[in-house]
Amino acid sequence: MKQTLHILPIIIVSQFACTSTWFAGNAIIQSLAKNLNFGPDIVGYVISSVQFGFIIGTLIFGILMIADRFSPSKVFMVCACLAALSNLTLIAPNLNISGLLLARFGTGFFLAGIYPVGMKIAADYYEKGLGKALGFLVGALVLGTAFPFLIKGTSWANDPNSVIQLTSGITVLGGFLLVALVPNGPYRVASTSLQLNAGPRLFKNHDFKKAAFGYFGHMWELYAFWAFTPIALQWFSNKTDNELSVFLWTGIVIALGGLSCAFGGMISQRIGSKRVALKALLTSGIFCFISPVIFVLPVYLFLTCWCLWGIAVTADSPQFSNLVASSVSPQLKGTALTIVNCIGFAITIVSIQLLGLLQTIIPMNLLFILLGIGPLLGVYYLIQKKTKKSY
Repeated sequence: MKQTLHILPIIIVSQFACTSTWFAGNAIIQSLAKNLNFGPDIVGYVISSVQFGFIIGTLIFGILMIADRFSPSKVFMVCACLAALSNLTLIAPNLNISGLLLARFGTGFFLAGIYPVGMKIAADYYEKGLGKALGFLVGALVLGTAFPFLIKGTSWANDPNSVIQLTSGITVLGGFLLVALVPNGPYRVASTSLQLNAGPRLFKNHDFKKAAFGYFGHMWELYAFWAFTPIALQWFSNKTDNELSVFLWTGIVIALGGLSCAFGGMISQRIGSKRVALKALLTSGIFCFISPVIFVLPVYLFLTCWCLWGIAVTADSPQFSNLVASSVSPQLKGTALTIVNCIGFAITIVSIQLLGLLQTIIPMNLLFILLGIGPLLGVYYLIQKKTKKSY
């Protein structure tokens, strides 16, 4: 046991380091576009390029079963180097708009070999207690998501070249750190052949389907909640004449979600991942449906509710990943995690775009009710009981 005590901290540090190209890249993209004399409208396309890159990457990695057929630590290291190279392209001389979009797409694409593969590596080491391990792992990544908001108000965000060089450097370091110190796990069973129909077949597995659709409901809410939190805070601030530090409070709301992932992971050791996921999904769903009431509360109660919502909205994420990984054979854990990530992130684009279109039609204090659709469907699938086939 003592020989593996370093494994989880190394995975956490390496994965956080390697996803820094995503976190920090989004924080400095406005300054970068300004320095390159690109119009402000390019920023949205650049951020979307990373998301699309990740979705396409996870789709290809899942179909080809990359994390199950090859050493996940080596896949992680190679993708870290390629993500860093894509990131460095942003400071190439004479960079044009096409190059900028392609560079961010490439970063997202190779992150597909980092985020879900990191969870696969954890699953190879923690047959028992995976919910706790993933709680800490995903929690660190959620804290990383808060990072751009916390640095947006600093002078560091105005120097994109330094940020790009630093994040590319630590990404390479994280990749080599993991491959050097985290060999293939004791519970890893490699797939010996390519099964192009592995993804569709997974959805015939009842337990996998429950966990996957629960995760999809969670993802419908999560990223849209994060994306529209600063907009909601600014709307509340304007309506109530309260001077709120929007970026600071957005960072706090998201960062609290990182802590709840770790706490939920510890609780899962006692009550199980399914119960943790169900309680968190129910709680965040309730916040969606009572959100109009939250907007009429005094500022301190409003911020308290928003922070509690931020805690609930992420606590289920690592537990769904545990349920997904635990529902399939060891040979398909990497593929299963990659496929649900692919579909889950595709869903986030739909929910974010939908809220973006509707915010000009629906008042802000009613907009978040729509996010309740995700938790509602997620809870429905999570509590589904397996039906016996009749012959």
